[in-house]
Amino acid sequence: MRPGIRKHTGWRIVAAVATGLVAAGCGSSNSSSSSHSSTSTASGSAAAASTGSAATSHATARPTVLAAASLTNVLPQIDPTAKYTFGGSGALETDIEQGAPADVFAAASPKQPAQLFAKALVDRPVEFATNMLVLIVPRSNPAHITSVDDVTKPGVKLVICNATVPCGDYARTAFENLGITAAAMKNVVSQTTDVTQTAAEVALGQADAGFVYITDAKAAAGKVTVIRLPAKAKPGARDYIAIVKSGTHQAAASAFVASVLSAAGQAKLRAAGFGKP
Repeated sequence: MRPGIRKHTGWRIVAAVATGLVAAGCGSSNSSSSSHSSTSTASGSAAAASTGSAATSHATARPTVLAAASLTNVLPQIDPTAKYTFGGSGALETDIEQGAPADVFAAASPKQPAQLFAKALVDRPVEFATNMLVLIVPRSNPAHITSVDDVTKPGVKLVICNATVPCGDYARTAFENLGITAAAMKNVVSQTTDVTQTAAEVALGQADAGFVYITDAKAAAGKVTVIRLPAKAKPGARDYIAIVKSGTHQAAASAFVASVLSAAGQAKLRAAGFGKP
């Protein structure tokens, strides 16, 4: 359990024991058998309080989930009770390596969970969804971009995620596969820490184009226009989830992962634009 909950549970037990001891003290003027009975009752009350507190705490345990920014909208639909931290998968990986509280890690790439698994910091990662990298432009499309080749034109303001974030890694891979790395990177005016920031910069017109997941483009519908990448770019993305071994809510973590992999969880992922694993 989290330290705060342990402290709260402990306080309840101490309070119950103290109440029992006061009751025992009040009965000290009675016979020794009566005193013994009071003490036994106090012990029983304390034990019951301890058991009740443990059961309540277990039932209300909420897993702490560190998840890729692209999952911001959908995971709370699957489990609204979990505690979430959303961000770039690379930064979240570092947080787990440095001992940040976490029960579950959900990444937008197999890379970060695999690296943590190699260090015995998480259980074996499981693929739970797929995604697709796309090019987006502001609805007004001031740079008149109609294909991925247009992002290499002089003067185009391009935004991508930084290299430590899966969406940035996927974008650079697409550039390489299309043979446009030098020209495209020359037009990059901003590198963000997660995909939602990239989508926001394009939607606000701070850039002429950006590379995000189709799910983020769907979330920004009406503000951006989507341009799909050719198959040659290999724009497919895969999302993986793993239980963090140092997590203090292992049962809750297992239940969370099961929810994500369940038919209901998968249906919510499909509705948000994610593909089948």
